[in-house]
Amino acid sequence: MRVGLMGFGKTGRAVSSVLLESRRTGLQWVMRRSHALEHRSVPEFLGVESDEPGRIHSIGDISAQELLDRYPVDFIVDFSSENGIDYYEEEAGRRGVAVVSAVSAYSEDKLRQLRRLSERTRVLHSPNITLGVNFLIVAAKVLKNIAPHADIEIVEEHFKAKQEVSGTARVIAGNLNLPDDSIKTIRAGGIIGVHEILFGFPHQTVRLKHESIAREAFGTGILFAIDNMPREPNGLFTMEDLMRPYFRLNATEREFTDERKNPWWRIW
Repeated sequence: MRVGLMGFGKTGRAVSSVLLESRRTGLQWVMRRSHALEHRSVPEFLGVESDEPGRIHSIGDISAQELLDRYPVDFIVDFSSENGIDYYEEEAGRRGVAVVSAVSAYSEDKLRQLRRLSERTRVLHSPNITLGVNFLIVAAKVLKNIAPHADIEIVEEHFKAKQEVSGTARVIAGNLNLPDDSIKTIRAGGIIGVHEILFGFPHQTVRLKHESIAREAFGTGILFAIDNMPREPNGLFTMEDLMRPYFRLNATEREFTDERKNPWWRIW
């Protein structure tokens, strides 16, 4: 799959390295607002051996129409900001280019814009696109359905300097229909990110926990999203939509791979 990437900060760079090392994807270009690194090769910049072009462009120097005419892609992966959609919305919709957005927060106006785009092409939005966090959320929703009267608390841990409550923790709380005050916050040292959902029962406790080790985890989530995107010509999807079939305990590997020559777990 040919991929274009919006955003080249710390997370974008980690995702780029995963895309370059995957046999399933080809990184065609990276788009960023800054002119720094413009026209450089991502493989060369990251020190990754690859024949993929991965050329870095500045958003002010080339239009989306010209970019996609010269370097067509099957997917646009967005790790930029809520305004990134302004750049590619029209051309992605016109060409049917699928979009995977990992932008952590959209305003209501931008969410409407995302939904409008999904009427023309496939769009997946996940504020935290790591496999672990999304599995955690789906598993927690299943357990809550099984035991709706359990006490549920959310604990999030991050590095000392992080002031705001974790956006991922808020997403977890929202998915479980819990108020934000159910989130307990810990700040210490250089913790990258830990999220735990505690289910309290009268005679037992269940803890679902995810710990971030490296930003490359976002790249793994992107590979999963690309390989499991529904075949419909358009629609707005979530990681839960993509993961739901894997929660069928009696499903066979063949059921998951009949339509996929390269299942995601064999890509990397």
